[in-house]
Amino acid sequence: MTAPLTVIGTPVSPYVRKVLAVLELKGLPYRLDPLVPFLGNDEFTRLSPLRSIPVLIDGDLVLTDSTVICEYLDEAHPGTATMPRAIADRARARWAEEFADTRLGDVLLWGVFAPAITRPGLFKTDRDDAALARVVAEDLPGVMDVLEALAPGAGFLTGSLGTADLAIAVHFANLRWSRVPADLGRWPRAAAWIAHIEATAPLARLNALSERAMTVRYPGRAALFAEFDIPLVDAGVTGREARRGPMTTI
Repeated sequence: MTAPLTVIGTPVSPYVRKVLAVLELKGLPYRLDPLVPFLGNDEFTRLSPLRSIPVLIDGDLVLTDSTVICEYLDEAHPGTATMPRAIADRARARWAEEFADTRLGDVLLWGVFAPAITRPGLFKTDRDDAALARVVAEDLPGVMDVLEALAPGAGFLTGSLGTADLAIAVHFANLRWSRVPADLGRWPRAAAWIAHIEATAPLARLNALSERAMTVRYPGRAALFAEFDIPLVDAGVTGREARRGPMTTI
């Protein structure tokens, strides 16, 4: 029997949720080590030299970077495609995913979620609500303008739900969890597109899990993931102290 794939990374991370959603769309069994990357030990550094999540382990193959992982999964398990086959559509999807992973991540993950939730929780910094409001007021509109132009009139970016759709939508749950007011009503097409993606079975389920995972302490973690039928690894790569990675800006 083929061993299940292993994913390292907490589903609170939008990049981890993107990978998990692709796995669930494809019906691929996996087990999870729900690691917060800043708590990874030396073995985590060996597996992920940049100390970033997600990490995918498939036998002897170890991959990092959510885009690399999702493209590998689509090529290795093509039954349910998550990337379009037409060359032009594939290029558009890759651009949308790159925009989500970089600029959208810069604004919503590193500009809002990290200083609102991650830094105070792990590194005991103070939350600066005025600074968070400035990011939403000054940086979010430009991002949303791009998404408004990109958004399809209905459905998904290239026909069926794909990696590019997921890559964009995953960031907006983190925005909500940051408890920073942000009115997306100025961008109706983008807002409707994001809501449509978030309502799909894999992402709705993973968002629900992740929101609860943010408030569950370590002893209750196994029961939470068991409730969502996600098996955990026997031995994870969590260390004792928070450590920043070589490219960490947090």
